[in-house]
Amino acid sequence: MRKEYDFTNAKPVSEVPALMRLQAEYSGKTRITMRVDSDVLAMFRARAAASGGSYQTMMNEALRQYVQGIQLADVVRTAVKESMKASA
Repeated sequence: MRKEYDFTNAKPVSEVPALMRLQAEYSGKTRITMRVDSDVLAMFRARAAASGGSYQTMMNEALRQYVQGIQLADVVRTAVKESMKASA
């Protein structure tokens, strides 16, 4: 048996402090607002569209790699080394 619920007076999570705390605690992510150059955003959106992913996830991963000190040159260097080992 299925119950029908009326959500006409429901509030968004952002208006209920206790729900905001729970959401932040269990989601592992924090909602922020930041300004990004339009061309940078366009590049992430285009890459996400081409790969079928999410531009926000791609931006998050790029930020994660940056704070971990991973640079494109390191990634390319590792890929070349692995490729050379495989062909030897």
